[in-house]
Amino acid sequence: MALHLDHIHVQAGDFTLAADLRLHAGSRTAIIGASGSGKSTLLDVIAGFRAPTQGRVRWHDHDLTAQPPAKRPISILFQDTNLFPHLTIGENLALALNPRTGRVSAEERARIDDVLARVGLAGFAPRRMSDMSGGQQSRAALARVLVQDRPVLLLDEPFSALGPALKTEMLDLVMEIANASGMTVLLVTHDPAEARRFAPQIVVVEQGKAWPPTETGPLLDNPPTGLRAYLGS
Repeated sequence: MALHLDHIHVQAGDFTLAADLRLHAGSRTAIIGASGSGKSTLLDVIAGFRAPTQGRVRWHDHDLTAQPPAKRPISILFQDTNLFPHLTIGENLALALNPRTGRVSAEERARIDDVLARVGLAGFAPRRMSDMSGGQQSRAALARVLVQDRPVLLLDEPFSALGPALKTEMLDLVMEIANASGMTVLLVTHDPAEARRFAPQIVVVEQGKAWPPTETGPLLDNPPTGLRAYLGS
């Protein structure tokens, strides 16, 4: 069982990106590469925000390529929290479950409360985003994707605006939740220390290609020439 990028090719003007790789269900993978190399494009293809020029996106052998983002078993957390500051945390999470009306059942309300407790925000449903600290807002944004209960989570540098200690705290929280739930997680990062801490494997994106995953420790201990130049090592 895996997330399979099956001979994916993306072209937009002079930009090209190719990927042919598998990520096992329940794995944690860091995606590393220079700015503009195509890391976010890779996530966009997986999430369904960008259609590949060629190839297929498959999950457990189901072809997702033609499915819209809302129908995919995939959630994504961006640098922007993607939450409405004028709404309460509970209302934001309700919209994640029912984007049209924001109305939820008693069962769904209990699910929202449970997810908030998992991210350390028990009792915060009535609080507005504008009244919360940066760390609390990051936890609320994480709760928003978790409440959708999808098996694949994409992280596009969502904690980059946080200080080092808080960023580490959030990544450890994601790691704890992923381990408990068996979630498959892909993390875009520029920080090799962050990749080493979070992900047992790395996908390197360079020279128009997303390379198959490689074990993190050996790769960072002895990086190939292109990655070495990017890391400055």
